[in-house]
Amino acid sequence: MTILTRENWLARATQVTPRTQAFIDGQFVDALSGKTFEDVSPRDGCVIAHVAECDQDDIDRAVTAARRAFEDGRWSSQDPAARKRVLLKLAELIRDHLEELALLETLDVGKPISDSLAVDVPFAANCFQWYAETIDKTYDEIAPRRTSALALITREPMGVVGAVVPWNYPLIISAWKLAPALATGNSVVLKPAEQSPLTALRLAELAMEAGLPPGVLNVVPGYGPTAGAALGRHMEVDKLTFTGSTEVGKLFLRYASESNMKAVSLECGGKSPQIVLADAPDLDAAASGIAWGIFYNQGETCHAGSRVLVERPIREALIEKVRQVAGTITLADPLDPGAKIGAIVDKTQMERILYYITQGTQEGAQIRLGGTRVMVETGGYYISPTIFAGVRHQMSIAREEIFGPVLSVIDFDTPEEAVRIANDTHYGLAASVWTQNITTAHRMARALRAGTVWINCFDVSDLTVPFGGFKQSGTGRDKSLHALEQYTQLKTTWIQL
Repeated sequence: MTILTRENWLARATQVTPRTQAFIDGQFVDALSGKTFEDVSPRDGCVIAHVAECDQDDIDRAVTAARRAFEDGRWSSQDPAARKRVLLKLAELIRDHLEELALLETLDVGKPISDSLAVDVPFAANCFQWYAETIDKTYDEIAPRRTSALALITREPMGVVGAVVPWNYPLIISAWKLAPALATGNSVVLKPAEQSPLTALRLAELAMEAGLPPGVLNVVPGYGPTAGAALGRHMEVDKLTFTGSTEVGKLFLRYASESNMKAVSLECGGKSPQIVLADAPDLDAAASGIAWGIFYNQGETCHAGSRVLVERPIREALIEKVRQVAGTITLADPLDPGAKIGAIVDKTQMERILYYITQGTQEGAQIRLGGTRVMVETGGYYISPTIFAGVRHQMSIAREEIFGPVLSVIDFDTPEEAVRIANDTHYGLAASVWTQNITTAHRMARALRAGTVWINCFDVSDLTVPFGGFKQSGTGRDKSLHALEQYTQLKTTWIQL
């Protein structure tokens, strides 16, 4: 891969001609209404493209294509080895188009180009490869019965899957949904967030190039209240998988109940605590994990470590170390290869974050770092890394998901108090504990109501382990072999001998 400068990326950005139509039944098509919406780049506030604004009619067209593709078996009935070859080819094509996809992702959502190149695109490719490898290695079962009967337990695809993905990691989370859904033989209708449709549309084109039959993957850009709701309520959608806010996740549960009781998997909001005890083995490592855990990807991460619970004697030392690490995380134009923090995804989200910063100061918390909009002259949406101290866990900045680079520091005196504060939330996506006492670590991990608990680290993972939350952080799991369970249903065939 050629090492490109900011000037190189700026030049390439002027030449971008992204796909902007919906992708339905193997073709790019306009929305039936002819409507489009502006796709604005958060790095400078400029319009990248006008994208097809799909609504209920387009959703119906896409679902019909997906249903037809599923029923005639063009994908669902293919030999497992054949499906494996297609998904492996797709992974290869994603890698071949690394720079193109990375540029689209960065222009669309404002994340640093270095992250898109090193993380988002490679991780998406790895995900398709990993699930491709499961296709011919997943076995059905025979129940232990008497010799007069044979009971077969088989996994069958759900049928038509509706997948709704967010704007913070568009390509990665699309891969988390699409790879296991396609590996198990389903057809999919994917609705990307209106802020980030470009990589999803290009991914569909690459999937066709890899050999995926028409109708098996359809991409319908549009708004949540129209396209998203229509997909959620559609009577021919058998499964709905969603990543996004808890508020919208509840809407999809309602849509399922109002329609055909389709199965629903949700990965929703988070307010993840990082608990640092006075005996933490390496305070510098903790400070690094905390700073990157909240400021990476502009804080726009569902499991971001937005709350630090620190034992009182080491509070000031830890805050100062986090400040120092934050000072090394460069905020700049996302197309600058040196940028480690880029732009907030859109003006609405930027204003939401600034509102919470104002709320924090009004409720009595003290800003120790940042707290302002910066780089205003660019026309983009940038907020400096922000640290609040003196936070009480009843404050809005300690309880509500901000989804931005804002860290709340809360004191505690005992591990029991820390667990109580950590669990005093509607969310339960992730948590971490920093201590050298293995007994304390195990006890706290068991007591924390979260889908993932890290010990002496944060946000370390791979495809082999499941990801999802407790409580109002959602239901179901992405990643790992367990994700295959989200897109299949069990059938028992009893044969009397």
